[in-house]
Amino acid sequence: MATHVQLYKLPSPFTMHRGTMLYEATLAYETWGRLNADKSNAVVILTGLSADSHAASHDACDTPGWWEAMIGPEKAIDTNRWFVVCASSLGSCKGSTGPCSPMPGSGEPYRFAFPDLTLEDIANATCSLTRYLGIEKLHAVIGPSMGGMTAQALILENPGYTRHMINIAAAMVSRPFSTAIRSLQREAILKDVNFNNGRYSVDNWPTEGMKLARKIGMLSYRSAEEWDERFPRSLRQVPNRPFGMEFPVESYLEHHANKFVHQFDPISYLYLSRAMDWFDAHEHARAAENPFAACGLYSAHIIGCRTDLLFPPFQQESLHKALLNAGVRSQLTIVDSIEGHDAFLVDTDTFSPLVRQALESTRRVPAP
Repeated sequence: MATHVQLYKLPSPFTMHRGTMLYEATLAYETWGRLNADKSNAVVILTGLSADSHAASHDACDTPGWWEAMIGPEKAIDTNRWFVVCASSLGSCKGSTGPCSPMPGSGEPYRFAFPDLTLEDIANATCSLTRYLGIEKLHAVIGPSMGGMTAQALILENPGYTRHMINIAAAMVSRPFSTAIRSLQREAILKDVNFNNGRYSVDNWPTEGMKLARKIGMLSYRSAEEWDERFPRSLRQVPNRPFGMEFPVESYLEHHANKFVHQFDPISYLYLSRAMDWFDAHEHARAAENPFAACGLYSAHIIGCRTDLLFPPFQQESLHKALLNAGVRSQLTIVDSIEGHDAFLVDTDTFSPLVRQALESTRRVPAP
């Protein structure tokens, strides 16, 4: 773990969204920049499913973060101006308490004894952290993918706690196609012979299940247009065994699956994946009311990608309209990138100016 990672002890017990309690839990987090005198420049980054608190490097000697191109001095999220906070999600295996963490008292991993996890829990744990840091109100919350859904949970669970939201490649609820993808990923993990009802070990890791889950995910993270462009049929090779890898896209998927398989705990993957499928912003509404009616948000910038299979543009449009109808000053941008759902990670030329502009526009808003 990088030396810049800090640990915050959540209140014990920490009440989970579905009513259970979590004891002696911690969040791993990192910060960039400095909190100003009136503590009004705090920006929270909420992560995707497999990301951690290390969103960006802290100095020239540090390793690059998962959003390196976006966060740093004079970058889109300018750490000369903003105090940036990013925590590893509650329930993950990246330093925060999750299913692979030892249970208080026994020292055994929680495994399936870990409480039901929701995105509301991740959001509330993050707010507990920022309040501990002395931040009475967030300037903005930025969330891509799962982080975009968690950002909605944050403003719905904590009305008025943040003034602005930048929501990227997310939606108010997962559509059936996205749930089906994640369901297949969970099934691949659960049915691996080494999964052993969660009692796997480093020596008996559910490797094949995790690899297959990652490959299924990769198909939904990028677009068919990009596959066509990157993997022409002219690059076919003769397989070294019957039904071995023949097409370049197969080798690509295998390479990325092998990189991922030991980087994430299988049960944590199951919990976070299910939390995405459980989230529904409409459940925060009374009867037919708009769920954002009392969220206290001043402005929002909703960003989607034309080729996103997991959260297609019509879902960003629905979120945008709901926010507008709730009186939030919302702006919608749909980009024409071929990188699909992962465009926010790889299409820096498109997304950096958008995020920079969105944050700049919030600086022109009069103080409350």
